[in-house]
Amino acid sequence: MYHSFSKGTYTQLKTAAGCLLHCAKKQPPETMPTPLSAQIEAIYRNESRRVFATLIRLLGDFDMAEEALQDAFKAAIEQWPRDGIPDKPAAWLVSAGRFKAIDGIRRRARFTAYDDVAETIEAIADETPAPDEREELEDDRLRLIFTCCHPSLAPDTQIALTLREVCGLSTEEIAKAFLTPAPTLAQRIVRAKAKIRDARIPYQVPGRDELPARLESVLRVIYLVFNEGYSASSGATLTRHDLSQEAIRLARLLQELLPEPEITSLLALMLLHESRRVARTSESGDLVPLDEQDRTVWNAELIAEGVALVQRALSSGRAGTYSLQAAISAVHAEARRADVTDWGQIVGLYDALLQLEPTPVIALNRAVAVAMHQGPQAGLALVEDLIADGHLQNYYLAHAAQADFHRRLGHVTEARAAYVRALALTQQEPERRFLNRRLAALA
Repeated sequence: MYHSFSKGTYTQLKTAAGCLLHCAKKQPPETMPTPLSAQIEAIYRNESRRVFATLIRLLGDFDMAEEALQDAFKAAIEQWPRDGIPDKPAAWLVSAGRFKAIDGIRRRARFTAYDDVAETIEAIADETPAPDEREELEDDRLRLIFTCCHPSLAPDTQIALTLREVCGLSTEEIAKAFLTPAPTLAQRIVRAKAKIRDARIPYQVPGRDELPARLESVLRVIYLVFNEGYSASSGATLTRHDLSQEAIRLARLLQELLPEPEITSLLALMLLHESRRVARTSESGDLVPLDEQDRTVWNAELIAEGVALVQRALSSGRAGTYSLQAAISAVHAEARRADVTDWGQIVGLYDALLQLEPTPVIALNRAVAVAMHQGPQAGLALVEDLIADGHLQNYYLAHAAQADFHRRLGHVTEARAAYVRALALTQQEPERRFLNRRLAALA
């Protein structure tokens, strides 16, 4: 059985934390030290995936690392109320998890040859880097990404496994990003972890000679992580800042290791998107579309860094898909007002992007740019063709774009039907409120 911390598990952990704190302190519920409980919950949210990745490096097994992680947090919930939270809680959790794993191996020793048990325990206890690790990044989550993105796994499986194991996204969140049924994703993840275990896929960053060939999947993973944080697939809030920051951090680490134009471009793209985060929602948490955002609150520092990175990547003469997407974001970022955006240049960049990556979602984005450049009728024709072909019939943004074009053309009945269809496909609450406002305004 394979396990991963999902949102449900996190809720259970919080409940267990409260119960264990009562037991540890022998206090009635009304005197429970809630600030300490909140601190432990925050440490779980911020550190659990880092601790998990390190435990995988030490233990060499997903299941053993997951069990050790849960045991470590259980020990923390029992001991920290009495002893206080350590100065370095992540290191404490790694150490506790490692020793809990060793204890578990010893308890099961009667079913295993003694020499095998001793060898396993010795390997777990030794944290000294091997000599050939001199060029590897000292970041276990990045190592875990490369393990999950091993070429022996299918591309979609690589991304799903990484989003689940590195970032702790639920199966439902990943399925939403993939436009794939959740049960299909769950089976894919289980099979992938079994293959990693059976094939003894190494837990390491590949050497420099192998690294370029392995980057494409890793970059896709990082960008999907960022997108989940920048526009959450479901829930009460539009964004998850922690995920976006994690993706940016991982991209910076990759750039230090291998300053390739596409890594630079991906970092630029994420920084330019991130620069608009504050303006994307109102004080009440409602979605604010790009053309209505207060551009004075865009982060000028992130824009300057992002634009400089785009220029550096394009000057290399090896522009790829992320370079073109970053260039599109740079055009938006440099427009002081929405009505002076150079939509003609954006359409041209999308034309080039479609040649490199002819996907329905990019075609949809191009259709929106065409509508802004040539008028809503031109964009509507393109979107309706995409929906009619079946590529985006279950993608809410396609129906939302269709509804917006009908609204701008005065087609009230058609706009209403498209908004209703988009609402039926939307799980993100601020997006639903935005669509409902547009739908109500039609009346």
